Amino acid sequence: MAKERFFLELTPPDASLRQLPHVVIVGGGFAGLKAAHSLIGKPVRVTLIDKRNFNLFQPLLYQVASGLVSEADVASPLRQMVGQAPNIQILLGEVVDIDPAAREVVFNDRHLAFDHLILATGSGSTYFGHEEWREHAPPMKILEHADEVRRRLLTALEEAEQTPDPARRRHLQAVVVVGGGPSGCELAGSVNEMLRHAVARDFKQLDPADCRVTLVDPGERLLRAMHPSLSEAAARYLRSRGVQLLLGGRVKAIAAGRVTVGVADGEQTLEAATLCWTAGVRASHLGKLLAERTGAPVDRGGRLIVAPDFSLPGHPAIRVVGDLCSYGHTADGKSLPGMAGPAVQMGGWVAADILAGIESRPHAPFRWTDFGSMAVIGPLCAVADLRGLRVSGPLGWLLWGLAHLAFMPATENRLSLLTKWLWAIVTQQRASLLITGRPDQHMGVEVGLERLELAPPPASSAG
Repeated sequence: MAKERFFLELTPPDASLRQLPHVVIVGGGFAGLKAAHSLIGKPVRVTLIDKRNFNLFQPLLYQVASGLVSEADVASPLRQMVGQAPNIQILLGEVVDIDPAAREVVFNDRHLAFDHLILATGSGSTYFGHEEWREHAPPMKILEHADEVRRRLLTALEEAEQTPDPARRRHLQAVVVVGGGPSGCELAGSVNEMLRHAVARDFKQLDPADCRVTLVDPGERLLRAMHPSLSEAAARYLRSRGVQLLLGGRVKAIAAGRVTVGVADGEQTLEAATLCWTAGVRASHLGKLLAERTGAPVDRGGRLIVAPDFSLPGHPAIRVVGDLCSYGHTADGKSLPGMAGPAVQMGGWVAADILAGIESRPHAPFRWTDFGSMAVIGPLCAVADLRGLRVSGPLGWLLWGLAHLAFMPATENRLSLLTKWLWAIVTQQRASLLITGRPDQHMGVEVGLERLELAPPPASSAG
């Protein structure tokens, strides 16, 4: 017997909203939140669906992992941010299917109809076909991942404080970070500072000289998306602070406390109690499902290839923005990078384009403004490439801080972050060095629809 379909039609309390076009936004990240903000007070009814009840400022997850800030400093409740607008409703749930023909999304075992759909479900981590590595080297995509990394770091130090064996202590004080992009460099630099200062100040039996952070990347330089001069500046700074760089090394195997890396002259094994993964990014699994439903093409990373207005071929009512879309309609033909800046611009433009279509008025084509890229690699030290203006050191850190505070959607979080950053600079103390939860309790938390994608196909019954 076919599963019964339950339709979810929530009648807006305000009668004036009931006949308005219904815009459904899936995902409350940078792109989805910006789209919702842009539609506040407009002649549309908006439903924002997310599996979390908060917006996560993902670029600062590494600061949660290294104890610099707390979870609440980088996350803000969606209901407080946009849910109080009369024409916007927030619903908690995970969209597991989309019916393009019927214009419905499926979540919480119910179907919700839409006139316009904005899909902004972001990205997750990929281990390049080695999902068994995940339990040993947590990724850095959601709050639970950052919590797990912090728990492993601090638990290792607590065990080392009680361990008489010097070799075992050195192992417990060692960390390996895989991936030399902005996330990897930021995590390695922050963890290195946390380890050395925490050990020197708070642990009686440990020697800060035994702390070792190794950053592994298969490329010839760090931060390959940036100018070589900034890559060199970042590498020089990290080395000066004691971080070991293993460039040109491709991970071949990961086990508990061990990473095997292929290098030019063979293999090298790195021993460390804490392993972290920042090397691979994949599009949300919902993108693969939507490609199957619509026949839309995807790129090598699983991102949906969209039209100039971010719609899918043959489905003008469905727009895909943020990390989930592959947008190549740029001046140089290169796809927009999966960063906060492009995501915010996409979300705002798509919301404006939907309104223009509803009101039958023209709308200028999307034009992306590239503000550059940056990465913080230590206290008062960052590298920034701002449309050809390349700076590093304290000035880079100042620009990085201003940019991140500007993108932070909640004023309360801006104030708390600024306070904690200044406190850490002045005192070299971290505000959130807490061990919470049980070992590995968060490793099974999904970013997308992993359980559905990895589940075996149902057995066919003989007729």
